Amino acid sequence: MLPWKRLLRPLAALLLTASVAIVPAATAEAAAPSSGWNDYSCQPSAAHPRPVVLVHGTFANSVDNWLALAPYLERRGYCVFSLDYGQLPGVPLFYGLGPIATSAEQLQTFVDKVLGATGASKVDIVGHSQGGMMPRYYLKFLGGAAKVNALVGVAPDNHGTTLSGLANLLPYFPGAEELLSAATPGLADQVAGSAFLAELNAGGDTVAGVHYTVIATKYDEVVTPYGSQFLSGSDVNNVLLQNLCALDLSEHLLIGLTDRIAFHEVANALDPAHATRTTCASAFS
Repeated sequence: MLPWKRLLRPLAALLLTASVAIVPAATAEAAAPSSGWNDYSCQPSAAHPRPVVLVHGTFANSVDNWLALAPYLERRGYCVFSLDYGQLPGVPLFYGLGPIATSAEQLQTFVDKVLGATGASKVDIVGHSQGGMMPRYYLKFLGGAAKVNALVGVAPDNHGTTLSGLANLLPYFPGAEELLSAATPGLADQVAGSAFLAELNAGGDTVAGVHYTVIATKYDEVVTPYGSQFLSGSDVNNVLLQNLCALDLSEHLLIGLTDRIAFHEVANALDPAHATRTTCASAFS
């Protein structure tokens, strides 16, 4: 093996580790519970007429990413669904590693399934990390804007990530980008400046008819700089968690997995007509 290839393997591994939402140990095949969320007999209520589709982050799955948020929303009367996407051959439990455009097609199929089961005309989407960015491809290129009312991204890498500058090292390793793309295309697509992100963001961040919310934390060590998560557009609400509660120290992982202050803001985005102020006390609501 050439010396530079030996260097690339740990670099690729480090990039993967740094840019994913590493979930609590996965112990079984990712399949969301049949009761509670992913209950296809659930019929949306008049108060919450749109089912909520949860989209996990890179290296996560449809269960572990949502062990806290899915029940939180279900208790508030929502029909909640989650999917697995972006599986690579021979890699169980951990998803979101395949080409993001292909993952968006899988989301398209899943949304159609949810709409067919519930009879709803539109869904709301909540995604963490890649899961907050990938649906934008579905909205923009796959007709999703006609089927989605709102997209709520929690720590989404909407404009890619520099991984605190680590990705800037790639040009100094000949062949590094090609190796990264071949091994984990879903990760390569998320590096700032990738061809995928250039296509996604060309002509503007948003599409008409969809309400966008971005919830970010200034302590995000994965999607860096954190301001790159925010979207531009006329129907966008960009939220910095520390502006709601200065004491909130959540980083990239915790904001999506356990942060009830972030969860409260998700609930506000899903039902803005009944939104209540998000504060540090929201952690106990």
